[in-house]
Amino acid sequence: MDRMICSIAVLSVLVAGAAASHPSCPATPPDTGATLQVSHAFGPCSPLGTEAAAPSWAGFLADQAARDASRLLYLDSLAVRGRAYAPIASGRQLLQTPTYVVRARLGTPAQQLLLAVDTSNDAAWIPCSGCAGCPTETPFKPAESTSYRPVPCGSPLCVQAPNPSCSPNSMSCGFSLSYADSSLQAALSQDSLAVANDVVKTYTFGCLQKATGTAAPPQGLLGLGRGPLSFLSQTKDMYEATFSYCLPSFKSLNFSGTLRLGRNGQPQRIKTTPLLANPHRSSLYYVNMTGIRVGKKVVPIPASALAFDQATGAGTVVDSGTMFTRLVAPAYAALRDEVRHRIRAPVSSLGGFDTCYNTTVAWPPVTLMFDGMQVTLPEDNVVIHTTYGTTSCLAMAAAPDGVNTVLNVIASMQQQNHRVLFDVPNRRVGFSREQCTAA
Repeated sequence: MDRMICSIAVLSVLVAGAAASHPSCPATPPDTGATLQVSHAFGPCSPLGTEAAAPSWAGFLADQAARDASRLLYLDSLAVRGRAYAPIASGRQLLQTPTYVVRARLGTPAQQLLLAVDTSNDAAWIPCSGCAGCPTETPFKPAESTSYRPVPCGSPLCVQAPNPSCSPNSMSCGFSLSYADSSLQAALSQDSLAVANDVVKTYTFGCLQKATGTAAPPQGLLGLGRGPLSFLSQTKDMYEATFSYCLPSFKSLNFSGTLRLGRNGQPQRIKTTPLLANPHRSSLYYVNMTGIRVGKKVVPIPASALAFDQATGAGTVVDSGTMFTRLVAPAYAALRDEVRHRIRAPVSSLGGFDTCYNTTVAWPPVTLMFDGMQVTLPEDNVVIHTTYGTTSCLAMAAAPDGVNTVLNVIASMQQQNHRVLFDVPNRRVGFSREQCTAA
C-alpha cells in the first residue's frame, strides 16, 4: 500500500464504504473487506466533512503548537550525546507555591516527586511519611524503597548538614534548618535519585520529620547552591558543577522550561559576568551589579548600595526561589522614581507594590548592568498585571528590613524567558534571551 507522509500528523482512517464527495477523492471501493483509505483529518476527503472540519482548524493549530513545543524539547534532549535536561514548570499553577519545580524520582522502585528548584539552598529535603506538619498528601515512603539508608551519626556527611544532631535514642544523623517562615527537622538519608533521566545512586538528602510554617515547598526541594550537600556538589563528577535553566512565565501551566545539567548543551554564545564568592554565604551566586538604566538613563544609585562586601553580605545575588526582584532601598528608590517620572500618571499601590497604574500606560525598558554584560528586560519581566482590569505594577520592591537589607536579589520573574547559566568552574553567570513559555 502506498503511504502518504503528512506535515501534520493527524490522520483519519476511512473504512471501506465511507462516502467521499469531493471530486479529487477516490471513489468508494467495493466491499472487499481489506481496503483502507488514509486521509488528513482536515483535508477535502476527511470523513468529518469540510464544513465540520474547517471551524476547528484554528483550535487545532493552537493545540498542536503547544504539543510541538514539548516534542521539540524532547528532540532537543537527544541532539547532543551526554546532554541532560529536565523540564521545568511554574509551581504557582501546580502546587500554589512561588517556586519552579522539576520532576524527579526517588527510591527503588521510584516514587514520583515535584521538587522546587532553589539556587540559594544546598541540602535537598523531602517530606517523608509520618512527617508532622508537612503540607503534602504524597510524602516519600522510605519503607517502600529497598535502596533507602539513614546516614549514621559517625559519617563525615553528618557534619556537613546544617545544625546536625544525634539523639540518644537514635544512631542516625538529624539536622534542622529554617526556610523563610518555616522551621524544618529532618533525618539525613540516602537513596537513589533520578533527575533528567540520570540516576544518582546514593544521593544524600533530608527526610523531613517535622515542619512548621507555610513557606516550605509541599513536595520538597532540590538545592542547587554551592555547598557540600547541594545537588551540584554531589553530582560534580557527572555535571562538572555547571547548569542552566530557562524559567517559563509563572502563569504557564506547561513544563516548557528546561533545567540543563552539565557542560554539554549549554549556550556557547552568551553574555556573562564574573561569579563572586562569599565564604560567609557560600551557597549564594553573587554577581557585581554596577547600575540600572531606565530607558537610556542610568539612574543615580550610590555605589555603596551595589557594592559587594563579604563581611556584611552586601551585594547582588541571582536567585530562583524569590519571585520578585528586591533592591536595597536607595537602588529601588532611584529606579522607582525614574519609572514614575517617565510614565507621568497617577500612581496607586497594590499589595507589596508601590508603583501601580489603573490605566494603560507605556512602560519604559529597564536594563540591569553588570560587569561584562547588560540585561535589558522586556515589559513581561518588569510589569505584573492584575487578572481583571487594567491595573499594572512595577514588579520589583525594596529589600525588607532585617538581615537582607543590604542584599539585592535578581528574582525569578526578572529571569523568565532567559537562559541563565551558572558555570562554577569558570566562575561566571550568563544571561541570554530565550522564549520558553509555551503559547
